[in-house]
Amino acid sequence: MNPEIAIEMRDITKTFGNVVANNKVCLDVFRGEILALLGENGSGKTTLMNMLSGIYYPDSGHIYIGGQEVSIRSPKDAIELGIGMVHQHFKLVDNLTAAENIILGLKGEGRLNRKKVAEEVLEISRKYGFDLNPNKKIYDMSVSEKQTVEIIKVLYRGANILILDEPTAVLTVQEAEKLFDILRAMKQDGKAIIIITHKMNEVLSLSDRVTVLRKGETVGTVVTKEASVTSLTEMMVGRAVTLNIERPEPIDPDPRLIVNKISCINKDGVKVLDDVSFIAYSGEILGIAGISGSGQKELLEGIAGLVPLSADSSITYYPEGPDKPVELVGKRPLDIRKLGVALSFVPEDRLGMGLVGSMDLADNMMLRSYKDARFFTDRKGPRQLAESVVRQLEVVTPNITTPVSRLSGGNVQKVLVGREIALAPKVLMTAYAVRGLDINTSYTIYSLLNEQKKNGVAVIYVGEDLDVLLQLCDRILVLCAGRVSGILDARTATREEIGLRMMGAKEDEGHE
Repeated sequence: MNPEIAIEMRDITKTFGNVVANNKVCLDVFRGEILALLGENGSGKTTLMNMLSGIYYPDSGHIYIGGQEVSIRSPKDAIELGIGMVHQHFKLVDNLTAAENIILGLKGEGRLNRKKVAEEVLEISRKYGFDLNPNKKIYDMSVSEKQTVEIIKVLYRGANILILDEPTAVLTVQEAEKLFDILRAMKQDGKAIIIITHKMNEVLSLSDRVTVLRKGETVGTVVTKEASVTSLTEMMVGRAVTLNIERPEPIDPDPRLIVNKISCINKDGVKVLDDVSFIAYSGEILGIAGISGSGQKELLEGIAGLVPLSADSSITYYPEGPDKPVELVGKRPLDIRKLGVALSFVPEDRLGMGLVGSMDLADNMMLRSYKDARFFTDRKGPRQLAESVVRQLEVVTPNITTPVSRLSGGNVQKVLVGREIALAPKVLMTAYAVRGLDINTSYTIYSLLNEQKKNGVAVIYVGEDLDVLLQLCDRILVLCAGRVSGILDARTATREEIGLRMMGAKEDEGHE
């Protein structure tokens, strides 16, 4: 075995019942390199990494760490072998400090020496360029600070092999660039790093090599500098794919939704929306940008009638034709629907608010008509809709009677987006509609959103990829700590300007 190879995975196979998640997958990672792992949703990326980090155990195959064959039966085994995984959803205790979270679960000798732990955390921070106060509570931290704690936590445990799942999903442009610098410093220190991401620009700018999986099998590994977005996408999909986001000009846009001075206080008494105002026009895609937790979720839920807004808030829906405008604040979702307001909402929490995990695809389609008198008798319509969504969005599922909880996260997202778009709304709101989706499916969603735009729908698109927001949307509303920090023309705005506004570093201009 080559001693410079940190990881060798040979002929790894993993099945779940009749579903083959990984089939004889092979993967090599060298010390001092960053490897990007790419693949469509359901291609087996997460399953493969879960076996490397001890969450799953392979049915067959061999894993070598530093040239020695190993058996990784638990996360504890993985940690002892120097393998650490940073998940997309952080696993931290909010009321503990950074240092306390970092040592949580480790065996200690005698009384805990907090000062010594803090010094060790600071030493790691200085070595790689992190900026972290070890005594700061998690609930006082930004998203990027929480991610820093997760990374230092695995380094503190001696990790020489790091796996990062969608590491920039909730970071600003500036925060992502800082993370890249840190990962490059780790690479120089001899760490072996695997990143799972769907952002092709990150793959091309950060990684040394790329391994592509398709339908649970290894397609191949390429040197990044010899690859392109087109070539990598073709490897993932198995055919040529057009990667152009269409942005037609809005035709005769009319105000469809006027949001005026809305504010919202959450259950903890924190003001999560503060005096937000904007207009959503028919035949337009309005993008919403902001650091995670800046009020995006509450904004869409407030419009949909799912959370209470302050008494002086106003949301006015202007229907087509001669019908009078309708005030939405104070009304429940069902009341809004009875008024003929055609709102569709793709929530951030797919299985918590959007779909029922224990129900199959067809029954989840039927849920949207549960107030219909034919709810218990009309099974044909939901089945046809489920089959249409599976076909159009290429949902990977054994059949439409499969519970959605058994689908991969990306395929769950396809089902939810497909169902909401099929309702032919006049206002379509989406929260992270392509989060976790591969590039091919993402472009399918962008195409569907543009079709809605052409049909005169007012589309509100909450996104986290600034490149997509700038290419897809007509205007971009930037939220910072629950306030509007600017509404920009997406055709002339820059990533840097949006990033600065997301952090509140630019004055409020161009506000409607």
